[in-house]
Amino acid sequence: MSVLQPYRRPAAESQPDYLYPDYQSTVARTPSRPLILLPQSLSEMTGPVFGQDRVHPQDADLTRQHADEPLGERIIVAGRVLDEDGRPVANQLVEVWQANAAGRYRHKRDQHDAPLDPNFTGTGRMMTDANGNYRFLTIRPGAYPWRNHPNAWRPAHIHFSLFGPAFATRLVTQMYFPGDPLLPFDPIYNSVPDGARQKMISDFDLGLTEPEHALGFRFNIVLRGRDATPMEK
Repeated sequence: MSVLQPYRRPAAESQPDYLYPDYQSTVARTPSRPLILLPQSLSEMTGPVFGQDRVHPQDADLTRQHADEPLGERIIVAGRVLDEDGRPVANQLVEVWQANAAGRYRHKRDQHDAPLDPNFTGTGRMMTDANGNYRFLTIRPGAYPWRNHPNAWRPAHIHFSLFGPAFATRLVTQMYFPGDPLLPFDPIYNSVPDGARQKMISDFDLGLTEPEHALGFRFNIVLRGRDATPMEK
């Protein structure tokens, strides 16, 4: 029987600070007083358990969720979920959400005057296999304005959520695309320590590409340790 372990703080310089003034939302949400550490109980370290019967294979194909195919460039995003020692994390619930090819989310709070795509919801999920692998077929998202500062545009990105063994262990990160010219101007990306930013950028993978169908991008996620993928707090 496995022994429950308390959560550990992330390695130094692997995660963004709570406060990064250029990212305006952090100014309002960062605590102004010292944090109060609460003891961890069994309820924080166990459950929920996500059964395979609740996640279906078609959930990982974001291009086949409606009557017709969505507009935009089809891409495959695949990789492995690993622990700090490079070992695969199996049976991990991985969820993604993203904007459509025009840079708009299918959400009532997104009022960007880009078109909605009736054939693209922008959400998917799957469980990692025994080797920690995941794979999604989706549409390359577009950049969009976000009013953080004058002429502010978010680089194209896909959000990833990894739940772990309990709700309290949920981790969220963003995957970016190589060579995006907006990255140097994005305060969310730049709030991450310089040595860790590259871990959020996917790699183009010709071997993952399906000829005449979809380009491939590889994005491995390391959950903790010195090589941990930066996560949102």
